[in-house]
Amino acid sequence: MPRTLEESQVTTKAARAKLGQGIHWRSIDPTVHLGYRVAPRGGRWVVRWYVEGKYQQETVGTADDAMDGDGVTCFSFQQAVNAARKLVEGKRMEAVSKAAGQPVTVRSVTEAYILEREKIERTRGARLDAGNRIRKHILSDAAIADKELHCLTEVDLQDWRGRLPAEFARSTIVRINNDFKAALNAGISKHARRLQALNASHIGVVVKNGLAATDAASPVARDKIILPDADIRRLVEAADAFDLEDGWAGDLSRLVLVLAATGARFSQAVRMTVADVQPAQSRLMVPVSFKGRGTKNSSLVAMPVGDEVFESLRPAIAGRRGTETLLVRPRWKQLTPTKWTMVDRGPWKTPSELARPWKEIIARAELSADVPPYALRHSSIVRGLRSGLPVRLVAALHDTSTAMIEKHYSAYIVSALDELAVRAVIPLRGAKVTHMAPVAAA
Repeated sequence: MPRTLEESQVTTKAARAKLGQGIHWRSIDPTVHLGYRVAPRGGRWVVRWYVEGKYQQETVGTADDAMDGDGVTCFSFQQAVNAARKLVEGKRMEAVSKAAGQPVTVRSVTEAYILEREKIERTRGARLDAGNRIRKHILSDAAIADKELHCLTEVDLQDWRGRLPAEFARSTIVRINNDFKAALNAGISKHARRLQALNASHIGVVVKNGLAATDAASPVARDKIILPDADIRRLVEAADAFDLEDGWAGDLSRLVLVLAATGARFSQAVRMTVADVQPAQSRLMVPVSFKGRGTKNSSLVAMPVGDEVFESLRPAIAGRRGTETLLVRPRWKQLTPTKWTMVDRGPWKTPSELARPWKEIIARAELSADVPPYALRHSSIVRGLRSGLPVRLVAALHDTSTAMIEKHYSAYIVSALDELAVRAVIPLRGAKVTHMAPVAAA
């Protein structure tokens, strides 16, 4: 046990000015002492704590002998006490972490998440884009990747996000941010017991706040990609024309048509099979998305579509087995710098495959260059709301929640409800109105 401490007066500048050379200690805990080291040009604060029969010591910072304390590099007595306690707490947690074995770092939990996610993506036949994004923008940033998980702060996470390239679109930043959040939350869940032993059970709140959205999706920005029906038709016609000219053999045209008709996400549409086309029931069966953690009630969503959709899909289902992928695309091989030949046809894999032809499609449709393919989904949702469909039905048809519909499309819900409310208004008087005589003054 530590010996009884003879405490010195170090709480004020005047008291410290009277001290001789050496370190003068004051207890802030039975086994933690704050020290003031006298120096010619202003003293310094140090802290020591008792560990397994001996003291460990660290410097806290400069004392406020000549300058006012800022709590960062220059400390008053109380600021030094707070900083010393925090420093000792961190050192003790670090010791517990090392005693438990290999430290749990942001890098280790993120790498474990990548392995698990890529395993799932391989079974789905998808490209391993998420892992590549995480490696490039998170694991390559040593300042955040090498942090121990229990030491992570909201400032660390916000600083990391601030280091992402300024030219990134907001949607790209959101995607990387969400990948990171998912990786950290998976690590927190896996190492919950160890984090609790380190008094770091609050780390989930740190991740939630540190990676919170910096700004809500602007209704004005969303309005720009909600297209009227006439623009949707022009997009479909432009896709038909470009498909024919660029040698897509109808594959590009069918993908755009299905996205426009169903409002499905790209990842849902490209997993549809031949059996999901059901002309007799006037519907397409759209696979549910992989979004969310819970178990969904059904694996397919029935989406009513028009006859022209089935007519366009007829070549894609003729003579094919029901289990085959409905929407495929050409695979080309480059023969010369200017000549390509189609060697195969296979399923669409990632939205990036649509990026190049989409630019040509929206140019031909004379729409703004910043209109994304996701505009087809937004427009489909708003079309359903404007038609007076119940919010729950619109959400079910588009494989999302009523909460998300209400959050992002509340203006259109109000508009649709106003129209319904107007229909419920009835005249309260007959055709013949008798004007009442004014009441005489008393």
